[in-house]
Amino acid sequence: MNPLIMIPARMAATRLPDKPLADIGGKPMIVRAYEQAVLSGLQVAVAAGDQAIVDAIEAIGGVAVLTDPDLPSGSDRIRAALEAIDPDGAFDAVINLQGDMPFADPGLATACAALLHGQPDCDIATLVAPEADVSDRSNPDVVKAVVALSEEERHGRALYFTRSTLYGDAPVWRHIGLYGYRREALLKFCAAPPSPLEKREKLEQLRALEMGLQIWAAVIDEAPLSVDNPADLEAAREAAGVRQQAAD
Repeated sequence: MNPLIMIPARMAATRLPDKPLADIGGKPMIVRAYEQAVLSGLQVAVAAGDQAIVDAIEAIGGVAVLTDPDLPSGSDRIRAALEAIDPDGAFDAVINLQGDMPFADPGLATACAALLHGQPDCDIATLVAPEADVSDRSNPDVVKAVVALSEEERHGRALYFTRSTLYGDAPVWRHIGLYGYRREALLKFCAAPPSPLEKREKLEQLRALEMGLQIWAAVIDEAPLSVDNPADLEAAREAAGVRQQAAD
């Protein structure tokens, strides 16, 4: 396969305005996310909803595409950017890497690409991690993945995703919002309207399942730091300081 990493980003975040340009240890968050993605060895581009994001990426010699700021989702943004930079279809898979994960291990993107390559029935690849705490089970902000796999397996087919508390006193898989799409699956997904389950749970991946697309999930050991609010941003800044001290 010939995958491309695409990072969607826009400034209009409700909980943390101008989030992509938030300073983390002297670098904008979107720049840190881009630099981590480049370490995967795959080609990387940013699908930007604002010119300021394009400017930040181009300032480090990166690739960014300005898209319509009114696009409804990150998936629509990466589709628009993909068609702009690759109209001939050279890239047959797209890894949607979140721009608010400034320290994401480069192996996360390659894990999604490997799952697409190794599972012919997989239309969309994603990741899951063990719950961080028992409170995750009832937290609606933690998306739970129901995945068909045994304790020994490291990947399996995702059957459902939910914000609800799962039945039974057992650990749950925490969904990591990173996706790998076969190109044709991305185009089909973006062409379809929001589905009933998607609107009920506010989880767009349920649209794919209702369409009959197969989502497979690979297990990773720990969820990466995601910056969604001011407290997360402070944690990211502390992590950047620790990394800098280690480098020195």
